[in-house]
Amino acid sequence: MPISKPSLDAATIRILDLLQQNAEMSISDLAEATGLSASPCWRRVNDLKESGVIKGSVALVDAQSLGLAVNVFVQVSLKQQDRESLDVFNAAIKTKPEIVECYLMTGEADYMLRVVVEDLMKFQALVVDFLTRIPGVANIRSSFALSQIKYTTALPTDHLKVKS
Repeated sequence: MPISKPSLDAATIRILDLLQQNAEMSISDLAEATGLSASPCWRRVNDLKESGVIKGSVALVDAQSLGLAVNVFVQVSLKQQDRESLDVFNAAIKTKPEIVECYLMTGEADYMLRVVVEDLMKFQALVVDFLTRIPGVANIRSSFALSQIKYTTALPTDHLKVKS
């Protein structure tokens, strides 16, 4: 079953684009930037929240400023890909805040993790004391990020715009 895309007009898409850049933007600033008055702009933002298009607002914190200098991508393969093994792994991963992203994958590895830690010793402890102890883990491969070229939380919206 194909995933349907929401039907949003140009002003609402502009609101989404602006809020993805700055979630603290005031309703009056949003209204001015989109050519709406404040009340309809507020209604649109509220509708986006109620419908689940906007899931929440967060502060984006700079990892380096918190001393989190090591960014690692970890591929994990399981011995078996049955429901129980997947559930055990999923539950374990959710307990570790330094694992900031986790995806069930196709291809060689079953999972791709992104780990953010202070240093190599912290990463070693995570691997040795945690990942290797999750029942069903067969293989762990790590790649260390040397530098971040692009990072964004903003999702593309061009596909939602009406083509002329």
